[in-house]
Amino acid sequence: MQLRYSFRLYPDTGQLRALARAFGCARVVFNDAVRAREDARKDGRPFPTAGELSARLITEAKRTVERSWLGEVSAVVLQQSLRDAESAYRNFFASLKGTRKGPRIGPPCMKSRKDTRQSIRFTANARWNITGSGRLSLPKIGAVKVKWSRSLPATPTSVTVIKDATGRYFASFVIDTDPAADATRMPETDQTIGIDLGLTHFAVLSDGTKIESPRFLRRAEKKLKKTQRELSRKQKGSKNREKARLKVARAHAKVTDARREFHHQLSTKLISENQGIAVEDLSVTALARTRLAKSVHDAGWASFLSMLEYKAIRYGRTLVRIGRFEPTSQTCSTCGVKDGPKPLNVREWTCTACGTVHDRDTNAAINVKTAAGLAVSACGAPVRPEPVLAQREETGSHGFPTGPRAA
Repeated sequence: MQLRYSFRLYPDTGQLRALARAFGCARVVFNDAVRAREDARKDGRPFPTAGELSARLITEAKRTVERSWLGEVSAVVLQQSLRDAESAYRNFFASLKGTRKGPRIGPPCMKSRKDTRQSIRFTANARWNITGSGRLSLPKIGAVKVKWSRSLPATPTSVTVIKDATGRYFASFVIDTDPAADATRMPETDQTIGIDLGLTHFAVLSDGTKIESPRFLRRAEKKLKKTQRELSRKQKGSKNREKARLKVARAHAKVTDARREFHHQLSTKLISENQGIAVEDLSVTALARTRLAKSVHDAGWASFLSMLEYKAIRYGRTLVRIGRFEPTSQTCSTCGVKDGPKPLNVREWTCTACGTVHDRDTNAAINVKTAAGLAVSACGAPVRPEPVLAQREETGSHGFPTGPRAA
């Protein structure tokens, strides 16, 4: 499978100017491609092909006075920008036809030089390489200093240079992992676990373990309010406003990075200790429309489940998602009798049939495990047939800020 490994970059002054130039050229080519498509649509003409756009917007444009500066950056960067535009249109049309999963998306929009996140991509054709001193050598940019937090397990197929909202630079490498090597990284185990996700506790396991919710956003709210208030008082377009915007972005980035690190550590621990994991298929989008929206977003369940899913596939573990309408909180895990719905303030209850006193969350986690077919009976036989291996939908495409990091 393909994963992304992200590392922090520290470009010098000249490299910062070269990167800004590359970001700008890639943005212009992308906007020109979108404009050419829109003009063709308004005139009733067929959309220009990728080859026609490449010849007109890159090759011929470099010979003109208005676009001669496109030759100052790597041609691969411009070609990849065209591919991004083509991919955006393909996703848009697939969404219109209903063949693309997820919510419907709109047509590609023009990119702005004021966008807080910018990126460029280099493929193998660009002849980028990692030097002997550990720097990342990029064409027409130079050898950029990299903070290597770990070693790359294989030769990357491409690298994306990203500038995030806080002004940090990252190099995101696409790696084709070796299944045989991945299998040796995790210890053999026959344990299985059920997980009940919540807000009071981030996760409650079927063995009774309760993992507290870090609530990174709630703990940082006071500082976030202060920085946002300072930003609102600055004059628009001023340098002081830009400085205040960076403070807000850095405060949010700190929360995001801490949450991501927590998700990675917990998901890797669960995958390492268990061969089978069962979770509920939560509707995070619907829960985010309730009065608990801020707490739901703060927990980041969708990101955590995505990490569990790709790590289970990578390391040969089994991840099972049960239906969100399973009455896990209403059913006695001892005798199986459905005892009816209970308000959220009821954290313990006694089964009317067998008299067992249940902790609400632990009982739900046990029922999640049973519903997934991972529980075993007294004779050691599985309650239900073993589930098939979960399939991962995407490998991520935006590196450190949004896509999954490899564990």
